[in-house]
Amino acid sequence: MATIRHDQDIRYDRQVSRGLHAWVYFAMVGLAACYALSAWIGFGGGYDAYLLAVVTGFIVMAVALPAIAGRVWRHHRSGTHAATTFADWVEGDFDTGEHPMKARTAAIEILLPLAAVAFGMTAFAILALVES
Repeated sequence: MATIRHDQDIRYDRQVSRGLHAWVYFAMVGLAACYALSAWIGFGGGYDAYLLAVVTGFIVMAVALPAIAGRVWRHHRSGTHAATTFADWVEGDFDTGEHPMKARTAAIEILLPLAAVAFGMTAFAILALVES
């Protein structure tokens, strides 16, 4: 039996987007860079540098592959779509496949785990620098 969520007020006169705004992707790249940089600053010394290089390679690939796929998708999509500002995108709805949700909520749910990991690694790096 399917359940219907009534906890969000969805207005049907708002724009519904099927993709994230470019600024959300930029925030994802920035948080990944913060994570990698914090790992190198806090733990990059001695014999463990090769492990950090491998982890940094994984982070770069995790960011680069979706970026390349998104660029190809934007280049080959059919029709012309007017570019919207971030403020307009945030005020609209985001189509998740199941049901539309507020774009602001979608952006927060996407960026929150990345921010927690990046800021957590920054805290560990600061503690590692204080201890040494």
